[in-house]
Amino acid sequence: MKKLFGTDGMRGESGVFPLDAKTIEIVGNSLARQFAEKTGKTPRFVIGRDTRESGEWIENAFCAGAASQGAICESAEIITTPGVAFLTKEFDFDAGIVVSASHNPFHDNGIKIFLPNGKKSDEATERAIEQDIVNNETSINNPKTSDKSKSSEFQNAYLDYLKSGFATLKLNNLKMVTDCANGASSHLAPQLFESFGADVVAINCSPDGKNINKDCGSLHLEHLQAKVLEEKADFGVAFDGDADRALFVDEQGNLVDGDATLWIMANFLQTHGKLNNNLVVATVMSNIGLEIALQTKNIKLIRASVGDKYVLEELLKTDSSVGGEQSGHIIYPNKSLVGDGMMTALFLLESMSERRKTLSELMTGFSRYPQILINVKVGEKRPFEEIEAIAEAAKKVENELGGKGRLLLRYSGTENLARVMIEGENQSEIEEQANSLASIIKISLG
Repeated sequence: MKKLFGTDGMRGESGVFPLDAKTIEIVGNSLARQFAEKTGKTPRFVIGRDTRESGEWIENAFCAGAASQGAICESAEIITTPGVAFLTKEFDFDAGIVVSASHNPFHDNGIKIFLPNGKKSDEATERAIEQDIVNNETSINNPKTSDKSKSSEFQNAYLDYLKSGFATLKLNNLKMVTDCANGASSHLAPQLFESFGADVVAINCSPDGKNINKDCGSLHLEHLQAKVLEEKADFGVAFDGDADRALFVDEQGNLVDGDATLWIMANFLQTHGKLNNNLVVATVMSNIGLEIALQTKNIKLIRASVGDKYVLEELLKTDSSVGGEQSGHIIYPNKSLVGDGMMTALFLLESMSERRKTLSELMTGFSRYPQILINVKVGEKRPFEEIEAIAEAAKKVENELGGKGRLLLRYSGTENLARVMIEGENQSEIEEQANSLASIIKISLG
């Protein structure tokens, strides 16, 4: 049986294996049994979800399975992924369960498991769950749903935690647009930023179960860009469905992605003497322009594999202060081991406030090289170097780039996609190269 847990938990179409009710019950049952065996006590889980219409029945199925092993499940209801990670530690739960498919469309969903130390569940636990799914022997008797009585307390505790980290921040003269992607941050983000005095224009904050991520949020920045200009706002932020990532728009309507955010935060932390070892962790997808900009500040960029779990591993290994992905996952290990879009927004706002600069001015010194990324649907994920046509085409592109650009071929960790990424000096040339290589991949693996 192939692995069901990828780099960001278990994900798929809701109602279809492995996101069907029976299999989810087995996941809950297996996790509860494993914790009971390890600790010798009744496991306690906290569970939260985003706004997908399938979220509640998936939560109920998980909790029914967990309860069949005697576990107690308490629900935070609609809350962000980093919110669940925080609650797991703060309220001494054995594990935190997130029901979300992040940036995917509404018909998908998923399950992520967090430990009290902020890390995701280890591979041994996930492999044991997968084996229990194969055995398929779970029997649910008198299933219980989660206890939702403390959901408001949990949500408020998470917001209080975010506020406490920025006690001196005042945003009374700032106007901002917040795009919540009709997701988990819809009722949390506007409340958070307003508590600092900001004039908040909230968009895409009316979830209906099907509109999460639909033409909004961090995957569709054009709407936020237009709204920032229309409102003459100082700042724009867009979250994805579970708000573990955020992308930004400056006062001129320009995109500020994860690479640009790392540049701003590296400068901020270095100024305060808090950039450990003058290191920043990014991924192989991060723009070469970030690496060049950081070098001007004597800051070294370390590249990890794509996936926030790999960024975190490198952050902890190198004792670094900040790391993240171009897509907007930014991690501050001294604060949290999970990417938190709302926390990142507060960090940028704090930097703007302290330095009395606009977001565009904080970008000074960073220039993004032309880049193109093409996703190709594939039927299998064979090593690219084993396929002669792909290997030859990739070598041709690298020769054409001549050391003045970068080619990266990789597979998605969560979907059946091959990703072709090229950076270079000329946009039209790299687009032609990427489209040609994508066509060969589609023929070979589609």
